[in-house]
Amino acid sequence: MHIEVLKDLFETHKESRLYHRYITNAHIQPLFKKLESKMTIETIGLSVLKKPVYGIKIGSGAKKILMWSQMHGNESTTTKALFDLINTLSEDLDSTHHILNACSLYIIPILNPDGAESYTRVNANNIDLNRDAQALSQPESKILRQAFNAFKPDFCYNLHGQRTIFSAGKTNHPATVSFLAPAQDEQCTVTSNRKIAMELIAAMNATLQMVIPDQVGVYDDAFNLNCVGDTFQSLNTPTILFEAGHYANDYARDITRKYIYMALLQSLDHLALNRVEGVNYQPYFDIPENDKCFYDIIIRKALVNSEKNGSYCDIGLLYQEILKEGVIAFMPKVAKMGDLSSFFGHQEISAHGQQVLNADNKKLEVDSENVVVIVNNEKISLLLK
Repeated sequence: MHIEVLKDLFETHKESRLYHRYITNAHIQPLFKKLESKMTIETIGLSVLKKPVYGIKIGSGAKKILMWSQMHGNESTTTKALFDLINTLSEDLDSTHHILNACSLYIIPILNPDGAESYTRVNANNIDLNRDAQALSQPESKILRQAFNAFKPDFCYNLHGQRTIFSAGKTNHPATVSFLAPAQDEQCTVTSNRKIAMELIAAMNATLQMVIPDQVGVYDDAFNLNCVGDTFQSLNTPTILFEAGHYANDYARDITRKYIYMALLQSLDHLALNRVEGVNYQPYFDIPENDKCFYDIIIRKALVNSEKNGSYCDIGLLYQEILKEGVIAFMPKVAKMGDLSSFFGHQEISAHGQQVLNADNKKLEVDSENVVVIVNNEKISLLLK
């Protein structure tokens, strides 16, 4: 699909009622009314706290794709992108008609509604659902497995979000979108099944490089059968991990959603128009592996002590995401102090060899929260602008 078509479709069909980071059942339920006449929307189970988990069926084609988002409740960017995609496919468009004829989608927009409401990674039993694929100890894990068994997908899309620390390789480029074709055995064998997933990822990467060059990464493929992606891959269903990451100044992740949307729609277009058999998998290995090269803020060359010939250090801060009255706030917290010359800051501040103090005129400490710092008697806000 042409890049300009993808851009136009996003701008036309972006779901404006979903924005920022806090997305729950209460946010998506009002969207169903305009969609229910065009697709099947059903409750497929209940969470630990008895909240509904929804499934959405759209398309009539033979190629079946199962997608799920917010397995981790605080990873909502892909949920926004899914509804942008659903809005697009809900209309009879010349540019997407072939997708609905060739593909059938089953979408679980929020697998972990309890975690979404409390804005936590885990479910209400404090279990990471992405480590419960074998034990199936949680109702949400069983719901996903039942959907998998009933739908019998040809492809699985496991949709997540990643932290701002990740870079595309050891570079000053954030990993705005990341992928993985999970391993299906301990040896991480490049099986025919994985090659199919790799081919799809390569196709999406080719598109994304036109809009976010050098900002796509892949994850290490270490095998863990307790992870859902590894389990489904081991069941011989080509599975792709999607990770929505950071774009410059986009802490709301309302720009990143665009690139997830473009990747999703491009993959469906590729599936609809091609026999995807894994022949064109090799470009997958050209995508750099994710590294952890970023802090949200780095304060450079801070004076450690005021003695003659005093030593200097860098101060790395990360934002902590805090739910306050239905809104996600970002609290700066000192993560590390030392030589951070091999790291990058999404924001960088120079202390010019001066002491850096907190609001109480005391030295900063690791794990301390600081909304402002004082450098040479000047207050500098660390809050997002």
